[in-house]
Amino acid sequence: MLPQNTLSHAHKMKLRWFVTLSSLPLLGVVTAFGIMPQTDVISGAQQTVIEDIALPSATAVATSATSFWRNERIQRGDTIAELLRRLNVEDQAASDYLRKNKAAEGLRRLSVGKEVQAETDANGALLALRYPDSDGNQVVIEKNGGGFKVSSLPAVTEKRIQIRTGEIKTNLFAATDEVGLPDPAANQLADIFGGDIDFHRDLRKGDKFTVIYEMNYVNGEPARTGRILSAEFINHGHAFRAAYFQTTEYTGDYYSPEGKSMRKAFLRSPLEFSRVSSGFSKSRFHPILNKWRSHKGVDYAAAMGTKVKVTSDGVVSFVGKQGGYGNVVMVDHQGRFSTVYGHLSRFASGLHKGQRVGQGQIIGYVGMTGLATGPHLHYEFKMNGVQRDPLKVALPDGKPISEAQRTAFSAATGALFAQLDTYHNTRIANLD
Repeated sequence: MLPQNTLSHAHKMKLRWFVTLSSLPLLGVVTAFGIMPQTDVISGAQQTVIEDIALPSATAVATSATSFWRNERIQRGDTIAELLRRLNVEDQAASDYLRKNKAAEGLRRLSVGKEVQAETDANGALLALRYPDSDGNQVVIEKNGGGFKVSSLPAVTEKRIQIRTGEIKTNLFAATDEVGLPDPAANQLADIFGGDIDFHRDLRKGDKFTVIYEMNYVNGEPARTGRILSAEFINHGHAFRAAYFQTTEYTGDYYSPEGKSMRKAFLRSPLEFSRVSSGFSKSRFHPILNKWRSHKGVDYAAAMGTKVKVTSDGVVSFVGKQGGYGNVVMVDHQGRFSTVYGHLSRFASGLHKGQRVGQGQIIGYVGMTGLATGPHLHYEFKMNGVQRDPLKVALPDGKPISEAQRTAFSAATGALFAQLDTYHNTRIANLD
């Protein structure tokens, strides 16, 4: 008990209460400080009471704790023991089961990057383990008495709409990588606008793009890149736009806001990305023949084995070796057009004369057969049997939206083009 004269002067001091708490398990004793505001009068009956409070034992605290979840991804060279160590699992019985039991074989075959989730108690004993199988289903291994049981939950799949905007600094793939656009979507982007933009020659620093596309998720993890729904590419200050429209139950294509097909009858180039090493010319010094002669095609420098695509639907008219072309494929299109693909290292498996091929189909691989000093593709575009410069000739368009489908097209693509407007205007506003 404090003396009375001490209490009579207590209004000049702050009264501190010390309360001992044990609410945080395994972390020891915590002291909380509460400060009472000063008052002019303190009751003469007030007194300080000190009482011992018994703390629960460490064992009692540990056993009352809830379970803990931890996520880890499979790393190259992982063993079950190393994975369990990172998951904070200290359970020899669980380790033996996961290393030896046939029911856990899927875990031992997981590829690098796959996620594993573990639930443990406070002592590190394994309560449950979850991981995806090869079909995307979720495998669950749970504690069951003195052992473990295995079950499987169906995969939860969903589509999410993603939007990416970027700017060209060096090349298309560098720009798409910078903004996180997956390579399959970048390839789609090049295919959509490939009839209007030559991605070998026409790209300029400062060109911009916006892509709205689908991404497929399995159990919350990105699994596969879906279709581009709409996109804009600004090249040389000119904006090209396209949106996907389902024209029949099984087919669809990309169209401009006016309903014009983005698919030309011919691709501008038979290679996705490469460098033009020699253009169409009436007079060029041939490096092997050592004389001046016309070069009635375009040479694309590319690595040996690069895939070569046919630029339009057609029928193969020749496959084999022919003079300076070396290994060559020739294709007829629509009666008055034909294309030539020379210096190939090899042909697509099973390709033969008379075979129908579709635009974009792989017909061969870049090589250096025939009169060639290095690996490249020699490509010719002919109209009525006469070679024309494929980089400059006006390519025929695909079929536009029919009048019967125009109302449905406007209704289906209106919101997609409106989203592109939003991002386009936002970009301009940021520049201002």
